[in-house]
Amino acid sequence: MNANLVVRALGALAHESRLAIFRALVVAGQNGIAAGDIAQQVGLSPSSLSFHLKDLSHAELVTSRQDGRFVIYSANFAAMSGLVAFLTENCCGGTACEVPAASQA
Repeated sequence: MNANLVVRALGALAHESRLAIFRALVVAGQNGIAAGDIAQQVGLSPSSLSFHLKDLSHAELVTSRQDGRFVIYSANFAAMSGLVAFLTENCCGGTACEVPAASQA
C-alpha cells in the first residue's frame, strides 16, 4: 500500500461516522449490507451516508455492487489488511512483536 493511499484511508477513518460505517461493514462480512440498512444501524440520513461512503470508497476501504434496486456495500478487507500491514511493517525493529498482557486492574 503506498503512502498516499494510507493517508487517504487514515483520513477517511478519522471521522466518527465513517468509522462507524466501516465497523458496521466489517461486521457484515463479505456479503455486505444495503445502504439503507447501514443508515439505520449508524443513525445517519441517506444524504449524509452517501457523503461518507464516497470518502470511504475514494480511500478504497469500501466496495459496492448493485443487487436489483439496492446498492450493497462491503468492507474492502484486502485494503484493510494492507493498511494494518503498512502500519506495522517495521514493528519492533523487525523482530516478532509481543502483545502486552492486559492489566488486571
